[in-house]
Amino acid sequence: MRTIASLARHAVLAGAALAVLAPLSAFAQQLEYDLGGGASSSAGAERTAREAGHGGAIGASGARTTVTPYLEVTQNLTTDLKHGGDVLTYTSVAAGADASISGRNTEGAVSVRYERRFGESGNLADSDTVSGLARVRHDVVPRTLSIEAGGMAARTRVEASGAGTLNPVAVNDAVSQVWSAYAGPSLTTHAGDVAINGSYMAGYTKVGSPHVQVAQGQAPVDIFDHSVTQSAQLSAGVRPGTVLPVGLTGTAGYNREDISNLDQRVTDFHARADMTVPLTYDFAVVAGIGYEDVQVSSRDAVRDANGNPVIGADGRYVTDGSAPRVIAYDTSGLIWDAGVVWRPSRRTALQAYVGRRYGTTTYWGSLSYIPDSRSSLNVAVYDGISGFGGQVGNAIRALPTDFEVSRDPFNGNIDGCAIGSTGGSCVNGALSSLAGSVFRARGVSATYGHRVGRMRVGIGVGYNHRKYIAAPGTVLAVANGTVDESWYVNAGLSGPIDRVSSFSTSLYANWFKSGQSSLGDATVVGANASYFRNLTDRLIATAAVGVDGVDRRVVQDELYGSALLGLRYNF
Repeated sequence: MRTIASLARHAVLAGAALAVLAPLSAFAQQLEYDLGGGASSSAGAERTAREAGHGGAIGASGARTTVTPYLEVTQNLTTDLKHGGDVLTYTSVAAGADASISGRNTEGAVSVRYERRFGESGNLADSDTVSGLARVRHDVVPRTLSIEAGGMAARTRVEASGAGTLNPVAVNDAVSQVWSAYAGPSLTTHAGDVAINGSYMAGYTKVGSPHVQVAQGQAPVDIFDHSVTQSAQLSAGVRPGTVLPVGLTGTAGYNREDISNLDQRVTDFHARADMTVPLTYDFAVVAGIGYEDVQVSSRDAVRDANGNPVIGADGRYVTDGSAPRVIAYDTSGLIWDAGVVWRPSRRTALQAYVGRRYGTTTYWGSLSYIPDSRSSLNVAVYDGISGFGGQVGNAIRALPTDFEVSRDPFNGNIDGCAIGSTGGSCVNGALSSLAGSVFRARGVSATYGHRVGRMRVGIGVGYNHRKYIAAPGTVLAVANGTVDESWYVNAGLSGPIDRVSSFSTSLYANWFKSGQSSLGDATVVGANASYFRNLTDRLIATAAVGVDGVDRRVVQDELYGSALLGLRYNF
């Protein structure tokens, strides 16, 4: 009876998903026709093979716009390989869509998925997850005024130290949902020889109520709740050789993040002048000087009769709105930097800077190398003060507009790195910790993507260093000056086996070192492999195996093996 009821429930949900996705399919076909995209039969075959790899059939050749809704049903098995626990089984029903737009005035990529899990054996609770990435840019006035927007939804593992990582196993309750989105206009124009650029972006980031595994004697950190970010910038300048032999640019910028945890606030105003001195056709020296005013402040938590901070029903400190705002960080004064810019071709660009900001020495830069249409290498070195929401928003804005995202076959979650023909970026560093305190983040992120025929390989690596900033006399003061460090690597290989089948493999590893106590250190590793076979042009059979593990200092380690069989229908 339980099996019959479960099948009936799945059938009802599948019917509802079909009712929703059928209009999307019709819309996708009409959109391709309206844009003159009618893909050839050979392009359609290539798109089907790529869709089978769960990487998303984004931007098939011959079509300027592709929208691919899908419905997927899988039967999953998970077992505890370390402690000999019960074998758990559950059914997943998912509905999603992958889309790519590559038009004259609009470009972007969207991958979104909703998954519902129905526990069957082993007392596994029902659950649902929304995951995806999006970044779209539209020129309202070509080459002058544009609007861009982006977003991310992901399911992350949360440790007591605040450490976060993507792709948690389905049986782990220490997970939370993360949402983030941003949007705003950008202006590019001229007044004679003077180039004028301006932008304004607003963003919002939310972390669901955390479920954290805490060992006896281990104090959990305050997990981030939500924040609103704003960023505005205006610059005006002349290129070298137009008015003067050197280029001159004046810039003013303002950033602000309002964080709900203890009413924390980050404000950052800066104004500067930069000079570009070309030494050769493709190499220049750049130097700048200016002024900054950066401040971080917050309030304290509500205290009980014994002076202990009050924790709300969501597991976070309750903010005392009547308490005075306390300054945690305040610096203002002269800033400067010097660096080099090397652009030997349209496919290669390097920037490297050293200077002084936030009262200390700072380094940042970037490298973009796209030798051909099959390969791309991107490296970014960053330094900035923000909260969790600000860093996540910056990571989303760094995504290319033609990315392809890979997903974990067992939970459908994004793997954290997205690579396109023009570059790539990862959100893993931003998600390395979900702690609610403001921090100064310094680190490096790198992605590499390469195609050999229809085979695709991608890798993302990075390091993130966070030094927390908290006001004295508040409940967060214990975190002030502590440093969390994290490293991550994501790698994947996918491609066709023959005309009707394909494969996908991926592995990931995350290392987190807590600044408050080594008891909060954690290592997360995992690997999986999937096989796909086209039963028809639209119906695809799936089989996958994988392993995921967590190594902790205090809480019991985990090691799970998983397997699944499923069907996916592309509309």
